Amino acid sequence: MTRPVPSLPEQRTVTLQFDDNALLPLLYGEHDRHLVRIEQRLGIKLGSRGNRLTIAGTPASTEVAEAALRSLWRRLEKGQGVTTADVEAALRMAEGEAENDPRLPLQDVPEIRTRKAAIAPRSPAQAAYIDLLSRQEMVFGVGPAGTGKTYLAVAQGVALLQAGRVDRIVLSRPAVEAGERLGFLPGDMKEKVDPYLRPLYDALHDMLPAEQVARRITSGEIEIAPLAFMRGRTLAHCFAILDEAQNTTAAQMKMFLTRMGEGTRMVITGDPTQVDLPSGQQSGLIDALRILDGVPGIGVARFDERDVVRHPLVAKIVSAYGRADVQAAEQRRETYAEQLGRRGKKEQDGTGK
Repeated sequence: MTRPVPSLPEQRTVTLQFDDNALLPLLYGEHDRHLVRIEQRLGIKLGSRGNRLTIAGTPASTEVAEAALRSLWRRLEKGQGVTTADVEAALRMAEGEAENDPRLPLQDVPEIRTRKAAIAPRSPAQAAYIDLLSRQEMVFGVGPAGTGKTYLAVAQGVALLQAGRVDRIVLSRPAVEAGERLGFLPGDMKEKVDPYLRPLYDALHDMLPAEQVARRITSGEIEIAPLAFMRGRTLAHCFAILDEAQNTTAAQMKMFLTRMGEGTRMVITGDPTQVDLPSGQQSGLIDALRILDGVPGIGVARFDERDVVRHPLVAKIVSAYGRADVQAAEQRRETYAEQLGRRGKKEQDGTGK
């Protein structure tokens, strides 16, 4: 009996030609590391000769590689650099386009333009998020760490402040680790809450020169406010960001959302899988997403491990923890079902007596 010979996957070869040899080393990367990364990610073969680059692989993979390489080339033609992170971003966007990812906006891929730089999305979810930030007055950015939720929110706030569309930026975060009782910490209010707001500061310094950040904080154009001190205020003509919102209680979340005044935009970011509240206490972020579902004027951008833009290992870590959480939940359900079964059996035995 003859065994059927397995059919090999269909192969396709595409040749790209670039018209500026001076830019090719930047496209390929030092020791061709950018090309090697694309080969590893897509399982294709890349071969360069002169100003020609040949892509060989399955039709789907070659399509993604071609789109990613053309995107990177356009960056170089604009005078922008290409880093390993840019290569990863181009691959994510090309894969999203190939799969018709619904998170990609229908119009051209949006950017956030500050005076320092134009910030382009690095994943389909980021593209959808930037689109929402430009259109909606209130946006929730929900998903794992490393997906750019907070960074892009700060970038949008800086862009609107520089354009004169808001008068100030208000940054807030729950100080869960200290139980929001900050009085025992040394220094003034800014010094007390700085450790909890460091990620927001880091993002600000990426958008603005350090001296400008300091000057705007001093003048009140950028305000750092712990969530516990937001009660009773009305936020008008500002861009307000609530970071780490999964660590708010339901009452705190309602309080923050109802601070919204005329001309204000709000962004609420958080990861529902990393709640640090005491056991049994409902997360205000999870509660708000349930209650506000479908309310006109509120946009929700959802991220997952595919959108992690930090080191590639971070996406794998997020995915591994997600699988572990699912397994733990299944184990809890099985244990509960066994307990109910044993309880029912005992009741039957008692009745039989």
